[in-house]
Amino acid sequence: MPCFRCGARQTDPVRGASPWKRGVRADHQVLVCPDCQAACDWAADLDRCSACGSAALVCRLGEIECRDCGHTRDAVRDDPPPADLVRSRTAPGGGPPGGGSGAGPGGASGDRGPSGDGGLSEEVAAALNRVLKRGPVG
Repeated sequence: MPCFRCGARQTDPVRGASPWKRGVRADHQVLVCPDCQAACDWAADLDRCSACGSAALVCRLGEIECRDCGHTRDAVRDDPPPADLVRSRTAPGGGPPGGGSGAGPGGASGDRGPSGDGGLSEEVAAALNRVLKRGPVG
């Protein structure tokens, strides 16, 4: 699942707690990458608990639960997720946010590959080759 703010994909975690944060937007579980968390209002677009106002919500088995106060409610959503759930943001000048190369964690860029999946197919093939100890696909 990509970051809902910038579209960066999460890579294999190192040992320890993940730096990515979970949240709920439009009653769907979303992830927020560490770079977007550095933004001052990264939680402003997330849903809030109706009981305590916290953005610390998780979506499990059709329910939304607040991790701060424990309040639960049924998720009310239209399937599939709204198109704006993952939005692409660019910095002034057409570049990626932060002026970087567009490479997120693990070097995955937001550019669309030949398959239109943002290079995910190539990343999956490379990961399978590493795990299965095969040579690179040519």
